[in-house]
Amino acid sequence: MPAVSADLSKRLVPDELWELVAPLLPSFAARPQGGGTAPRDERAVFTAVVYVLTSGCAWRHLPPTFGTSSATAHRRFTVWTEVGLWRRLHRAVLDELGVRGEVDWTSAIVDAASVRAKRGSLTGPNPVDRGKKGSKLHVLSDAQGIPLAVAVSGANMHDSLALKPLILGIPAVRSRRGPRRRRPIKLRADKAYFSAEHLAWLRERGLVARIARPGIESGERLGRHRWKIERSIAWLFGYRRLTIRYQRKGSHFLAFLGLAAALTCSKKLAKLAT
Repeated sequence: MPAVSADLSKRLVPDELWELVAPLLPSFAARPQGGGTAPRDERAVFTAVVYVLTSGCAWRHLPPTFGTSSATAHRRFTVWTEVGLWRRLHRAVLDELGVRGEVDWTSAIVDAASVRAKRGSLTGPNPVDRGKKGSKLHVLSDAQGIPLAVAVSGANMHDSLALKPLILGIPAVRSRRGPRRRRPIKLRADKAYFSAEHLAWLRERGLVARIARPGIESGERLGRHRWKIERSIAWLFGYRRLTIRYQRKGSHFLAFLGLAAALTCSKKLAKLAT
């Protein structure tokens, strides 16, 4: 592999990240009758998937210098999606941040953003884009903007409907001392998430609601906290495959979002090592 490509591969998947990824990959099982396709270099394939997410290129345009064909990379991406690799990787990186005390549980912040979608499941008419088909990314972060849980829906789904699934989707993260933790102290959100039902539901789970009240408080009142979740969404949109949805399967778009969340957390982890 050319040196330039090797350097790019190292930037896309540093050794520290690969050490977390490798144990999570499903093992290759040879067929009892023999034959079949020999296993590929798993790191090369994983790096190719990260490149597709980062660059936004189509699978068929994957450069051959990654050492794997576009068909193999796409096939392995599909298998890894089916076995839940991206969620487990996200949790593994969060665990590493947690043991270093870098997950701020003082509050969680939730928001959403829409993207255009060409086709497929988990799409719907976007009410803020002249009814064009789109998908919505839902993100819940810690108090400093580290993504803890993500989800995808049609663009026409109201933001508030994702609140409960996001909170329930927060993984149990290791902590510097004591048991794993998955519950923040407060939940911050704009007025789109306000309802008496949500307030009661959050109260039952011991969460302090800091949600703007429609007609009483402006969403701008949350500005000093809101910019953190907006920054998180901007980090995720830095992965160009997320800016416009081309995947027919909603599960594949969610997979790319989950991988982007894991990579965003891994960059925070890498900064701690420098």
